[in-house]
Amino acid sequence: MKIKDIIIKYSKELEKISDTPRLDVELILQKILDVDRIYIHINLDKELEDKDYEKFIELINQRLNGRPVAYIVENREFMGLDFFVKEGVLIPRPDTEVLVEEIIDICKEKESVNILDIGTGSGAITVSLAKYIKKSKIISVDINDIPLEVGKINAINNKVDEKIQFIKSDLFKNIDKSMKFDVIVSNPPYIPKKEIETLHKQVKDYEPYQALYGGEDGLDFYREITLKSIEYLKEGGILAYEVGHDQANDVCDIMSNYYGKIYTKKDIQGIDRVVIGYKL
Repeated sequence: MKIKDIIIKYSKELEKISDTPRLDVELILQKILDVDRIYIHINLDKELEDKDYEKFIELINQRLNGRPVAYIVENREFMGLDFFVKEGVLIPRPDTEVLVEEIIDICKEKESVNILDIGTGSGAITVSLAKYIKKSKIISVDINDIPLEVGKINAINNKVDEKIQFIKSDLFKNIDKSMKFDVIVSNPPYIPKKEIETLHKQVKDYEPYQALYGGEDGLDFYREITLKSIEYLKEGGILAYEVGHDQANDVCDIMSNYYGKIYTKKDIQGIDRVVIGYKL
């Protein structure tokens, strides 16, 4: 079967589960052929070899069953960088770029920046900040081994591994109290218990529960991180969060006892997605 016919046929099949059916098909073709997207576009009349077509059917069936395409192709673009992803880490979202861009903007005039990222995940935040803030040193912590493993791979692949220290830690538990940071950043688990079961199948059934569940009201980690962050920040340091679609006001309230000059930033959909506060 020709590449163009595969794209037409399986894009149609994916429409019921994917917002980007054609892109999903092309990404899977790129994966099995080990080529870039331009190759796909200039070789639409190329016949797929039988072995490649068999592999494509295996992977497209995974996608049709709800497995996220990022896990299938083991890749997701974020902040213009390529990230290796696999099951066990949250897939990077475009919304999180708003958080990263705001921190980069805050830090652009600083001569050096010490950053603590709580919740390594794929390393998307950690690696992007290390890449785009030239004089930065970052400690990235996660309670689980897989995110730390994936984060290290992405740091090496993006040539910033010398700027990052990965530590296994339950929030601040294994961070020396003598350390002081200019920025503490986190995209913590923030889905309330009642909303977990309403999540899309490809999120609920495949992405790590521990990276999603934020307690009864989704705010558990904001409370704990905010309370403990004060002693780890320099004077004038900032605490920066990504928040759920309706959580900005609640998170601002949580931070108000410890932080001043609190403000929010909207994502591309106009939702308050980031909350920033300066240490009083």
